[in-house]
Amino acid sequence: MSEPGKSDSKRPHVQVTEISNKEELTTVLEEAGDKLVVIDFFADWCFPCKLISPFVLDLARTHTDVIFVKVDIDESDEIVERYEISSIPAFVFIKSGRKLDSITGANYDLLTRKVAQHKTQAATEEISIL
Repeated sequence: MSEPGKSDSKRPHVQVTEISNKEELTTVLEEAGDKLVVIDFFADWCFPCKLISPFVLDLARTHTDVIFVKVDIDESDEIVERYEISSIPAFVFIKSGRKLDSITGANYDLLTRKVAQHKTQAATEEISIL
């Protein structure tokens, strides 16, 4: 009989940080340099957001060279408006201060493919950090 949580003990401890204002996001994006940043837009009342959340954490553990952050749409109007979020869950992919892509929905396979694709891709669509 295996011990509960034993397989997780070899995984690095990774936390997806919640960003609550544009200043915090600006700092994260500046400190990320040329690393991919994935912003997970969610709300506490959103069932699909709750479903995808553990998978986002798993992606963060797997892709330690990618920075994952969460933004609660009910707490961060400026960030939601900046990235034109109209449906959740939504994910925005940013590298070197430039938006590369975005997706909407709790589609783990698509999210996984986009993370793998964009972490090695150069930034192509220029937008300001905020």
